[in-house]
Amino acid sequence: MWSRVGRAGRLTALVLPCSFLALAAAQSAHAALGSAPLTPPSDASVSSRVVQPASGATQSVMRAESSAASSTSSASTSYTVRETTFGNGTVVREYLSSSGAVFGISWHGPQMPDISDLLGSYFPQYVAGVKAARAARGNARGPVSVDVSGLVVHSGGHMGAFSGVAWLPSALPSGVSGSDIK
Repeated sequence: MWSRVGRAGRLTALVLPCSFLALAAAQSAHAALGSAPLTPPSDASVSSRVVQPASGATQSVMRAESSAASSTSSASTSYTVRETTFGNGTVVREYLSSSGAVFGISWHGPQMPDISDLLGSYFPQYVAGVKAARAARGNARGPVSVDVSGLVVHSGGHMGAFSGVAWLPSALPSGVSGSDIK
């Protein structure tokens, strides 16, 4: 095979897949539902706040995160909302339990984030739920609502304006409901 392909063709065959891998690694900066938040790319801005769900009051104002410890201790039912604004204008909010695990995610912006990155190991359940929902609607496209096996996802929008939420009902802290994921 290599004897029939010129040097430029071999080089393209080697460089092109590596370029896609590098691009995918650079774009893979979202939270993974059920695990720890991922590190955002350098062109993103990140802020966080601690929320006390019993009263819904914010314990601390939005603040830029630094590499220094950015934890504010409060009652065990509090959670952290970490907001990342990407260079493309898309905003992803990660809802973190006191242990640091992501129990909810929301997004909105001009570009749809990579849902497989956002949902992590829950992505196959989401895909199965979308297929079932579309089959029930005669394969019509449109907003997606999935509520299967401990995973809830609502996603919709159009070019230039996408939004959605996802959460794990069994992982919601005491006093928090799915409607708190915004």
